[in-house]
Amino acid sequence: MNTASKLLSGFALAILAAAGVHAETYEGVTQVTSTQSRAAVRAEGVMTARSGDPYSDAAGQGVTRVSSSVDRASVRSQGVAAAHSANPYAEGYGQGVTRVESSVDRASMRLQARAAARGDRLPI
Repeated sequence: MNTASKLLSGFALAILAAAGVHAETYEGVTQVTSTQSRAAVRAEGVMTARSGDPYSDAAGQGVTRVSSSVDRASVRSQGVAAAHSANPYAEGYGQGVTRVESSVDRASMRLQARAAARGDRLPI
């Protein structure tokens, strides 16, 4: 009787699950009906694209003025100098060029690298 009640409860759950399942119907491609012309929609899109983000922190404030006592040329020269300098956040910054002492012949190393690049087998 125990197995029969388990089977009946399983069938009941399966019937309930099958009754709750339904498929969605396909309604085709939605037809868009618009009363505006293409030119009006394009002009509205251009206007929206050029307007500011209404949800930003600085929305509605306009152009922000920054008062500075430094002239434009010196700021530009500092920027150029910073762009041409080394990256201070790079790994190994300020350690200079690392010299490696090796007993391997440079020409043989170059031949091995070329052979590996071509897919040739290297002599071991």
